[in-house]
Amino acid sequence: MRLIVISDTHGNINAIKEIESLFDSADKVIHLGDHFYDMDKFVSTLNDKLITVYGNCDGGGEEKVFTLGGVKMLVCHGDRYHVKLSLTRIFLRAKELGASLVLYGHTHRARIDYNEGVTLLNPGSMTRFGKNSYAVIDINDGVITPNIVEIK
Repeated sequence: MRLIVISDTHGNINAIKEIESLFDSADKVIHLGDHFYDMDKFVSTLNDKLITVYGNCDGGGEEKVFTLGGVKMLVCHGDRYHVKLSLTRIFLRAKELGASLVLYGHTHRARIDYNEGVTLLNPGSMTRFGKNSYAVIDINDGVITPNIVEIK
């Protein structure tokens, strides 16, 4: 199973168009909020592949929990867990839920962290300012292989 994960597009449709060709090979495309509706232009081709959550600029506070490829995951924007300060709250929420993968945004900084069997991934942002990045996550037999990709 392959996931393409983006966040914090803030109206930068052109950055999404740069990676649109990857959507065909993905099983799911996940937008972690802050202008999740930027994906409206791609809904007709993505259909049931698209998963979105609200970010703080979209109304905030939404989280989703589901299992894909045998991996239980927590998907949210991250603002309600104060991820700009620390990953402790979001990590504890993942442990409470029994999730082994956490996808979050909000900080605009791409990073992958591992803690007690939990992979925490922020794909970075795709704004008009700064470095743009997204994540590709492969899940095979419950094994999570995450990669951050910078858009040049």
